[in-house]
Amino acid sequence: MAAAFPLLSLLLLPLLLPATNAIYCDEDDCYDLLGLKQDANASEIKKAYYKLSLKHHPDKNPDPESRKLFVKIANAYEILKDESTREQYDYAIAHPEEVFYNTAQYYRAYYGHKTDPRAVLIGLLLIVSAFQYINQLTRYNQAIESVKQTPAYRNRLKALEFERTGGIASKKKGHKQVDKKVEEEVSNEVELQIHGVEKPSVWRLYGVQFILLPYSIGKLLTWEICWFWRYWVKKLPYAWEDACYLTQTSLKIPASTWKNIDESRKEDLVTRRLWEKGNMERYIAETRKESKRRR
Repeated sequence: MAAAFPLLSLLLLPLLLPATNAIYCDEDDCYDLLGLKQDANASEIKKAYYKLSLKHHPDKNPDPESRKLFVKIANAYEILKDESTREQYDYAIAHPEEVFYNTAQYYRAYYGHKTDPRAVLIGLLLIVSAFQYINQLTRYNQAIESVKQTPAYRNRLKALEFERTGGIASKKKGHKQVDKKVEEEVSNEVELQIHGVEKPSVWRLYGVQFILLPYSIGKLLTWEICWFWRYWVKKLPYAWEDACYLTQTSLKIPASTWKNIDESRKEDLVTRRLWEKGNMERYIAETRKESKRRR
């Protein structure tokens, strides 16, 4: 008995719902409201509407019943003047048993097209960008707090305090308490030395990058063309910045990691010309040999 109840409810559900053609013009027929037959053309629909609007428009007829009728006439006209909604209405009349399909088509026609896809895209980008920025800011603050707990940070604080006071500790604040200004100065230095976590920037948000996408593509194409002309056609030697880029990509290291490498180390790596296969193979062999030697 319990198993039969859901099946019975499913069978009775179409009976409990209003007729699908009724969701368009309530209990009325949209064609009857305009005094038309179902095979009326667009011109006849337009003429019938204007004729009835002159008679029942609130500005022409102050009668409350006439005003209610005019609302129905205007709604019927909005449905029949559009080819797609008229086709859906005609289908609902011909197939009243397809309750769910006709209802879905109605709401899709009247509410789906009113939402501008561009507005949806912009809203989605704003939401994603907001979450992205909050996530980046949280990770960055957590990294800052983690660095502040390290002995190196505390030692740097003490060194700066010693430098500021000339080696004389402040008796008022005690040996353990550090001047706030000194701590702020060290914090600014620490922010530049965090590896793996970058400070949040508006320019790296997905929304901003999407807006700047045409500019970024144009810039990339220009760079590719200049590179091809300079180093493939004219066979010029690599500039320092370009040689650094080739070395960085050959070593497969992030730009932030490359930026923090010592200048003498950078120069050594660049002079090795690691973007050439043979040089990279020799470098890998040397690195492995050095690693084994240290063990």
